[in-house]
Amino acid sequence: MSRLAFRRLPARYAAVVMPFILSVLMTFVVSGISTLKALGPTAAFLWTWPESWALSWIVAFPTLLLVLPLVRRLVAVVVAPPA
Repeated sequence: MSRLAFRRLPARYAAVVMPFILSVLMTFVVSGISTLKALGPTAAFLWTWPESWALSWIVAFPTLLLVLPLVRRLVAVVVAPPA
């Protein structure tokens, strides 16, 4: 069985890739729950959810890029460093 080989991004991109993936996953779940609650399990839900997700992701990704350094500092204040 062969493994698919792919090129990995250099480590310097981690500060952008992590918030990108986090924002995609979180906005997907939260917009889905919010849209389902607002519209119920209808055909309108299936048409509305992608638009709701896209709008929420457009806001969430840049927000994460801006606030993640602050969050890391706050976590460092609250959580003891490893022994």
